[in-house]
Amino acid sequence: MKKVIVACDSFKGTMSSVRVYEIIKEVLTSKHGAEVIGVPMADGGEGTVDAFLCALGGEMKYTTVKSPLMRDIEGFYGVLPDGTAVIELAAASGITIEKERDAVNTTSYGTGQLILKAIESGAKKVILGIGGSATTDGGMGCTAALGAKFLDKNGIEVPLTGKGLSMVETVDLSGIPQLVKDTEITVLCDVDNPLYGTNGAAYVYSPQKGADTKTVEFLDAGLKNLAEKTEKALGKDYSQEKGAGAAGGLGFGMISFLGASLVSGSECILTMTDFERKAKEADLVITGEGKMDFQSVMGKVPFAVAKKSSGTKVIAVVGLNEAKLSDIQKNGISEVYETNYLHLPFSQIKDRAEDMLRETAEKILI
Repeated sequence: MKKVIVACDSFKGTMSSVRVYEIIKEVLTSKHGAEVIGVPMADGGEGTVDAFLCALGGEMKYTTVKSPLMRDIEGFYGVLPDGTAVIELAAASGITIEKERDAVNTTSYGTGQLILKAIESGAKKVILGIGGSATTDGGMGCTAALGAKFLDKNGIEVPLTGKGLSMVETVDLSGIPQLVKDTEITVLCDVDNPLYGTNGAAYVYSPQKGADTKTVEFLDAGLKNLAEKTEKALGKDYSQEKGAGAAGGLGFGMISFLGASLVSGSECILTMTDFERKAKEADLVITGEGKMDFQSVMGKVPFAVAKKSSGTKVIAVVGLNEAKLSDIQKNGISEVYETNYLHLPFSQIKDRAEDMLRETAEKILI
């Protein structure tokens, strides 16, 4: 019996990484009688919790939290067999939660509530995916939910939103409980933007969250102010750290206020699932993503998987391929199967994506 590992990213807009694995497994088991092992990949965005639970086991927990506009919603997090909590910002502070796009008045408070709930329930380690945020609050909301205070010149708490960034005069972390401080927090982050400046959180990401040109400038100035007041409180400037600008500055907040470490999402999953050992024992590794292009070759999921595959043959199943085959093969992937090989518009293939993947999986030789 051939052993196959499926370690694909999501096909964004159509299928989660778990669903991609399920479909490929269904085809390869029925057609070839293969043993198919799933290591669904995630970049820290929507689907991160499901990917970890599918790969490692565990259970989902549900709790009421605040949405980006401070409405009550049901949030969730995962608990792995070793007690580690896996949280995705998208479950509480994600851009798809609200109908409105509002970079100024949204907060990451709900994400902090998820973290606190997981820690109070016994988690000593937290893995936090921060992709897909609706917010540009520098992490103030999230940290305030954990006990921090951000005060204006009169000692009054500022709004925990983009609006409050420019009002901050004092950063007070004394209210964060020791239980939280003792928790090991790992943040999954696959971008390296600084907190502010033309490559920072406001300029690069807030336009997709509803910010116009004036708002972008306002938010950028606010993020710079938060960085300066934080440096005054802590004696160190974290604003230029790689990933500080991720998720509207939540990367900065996690590093500076909570001592978190930022790591690649794919690297974290590959390490935690003991992927290299599994790959050595497999006959074939199947990886993939929705769209493969020149950026993919620079270290996105398929090539991170190929790098860790210990000499086992690696093929990729992708929605669309725009990368050169020579570059792909040079980086460890021998073949590419395209589900959308006719390169049809997304609107035409969105509802057929699962069937197209199933048809493509039928063509894989193992």
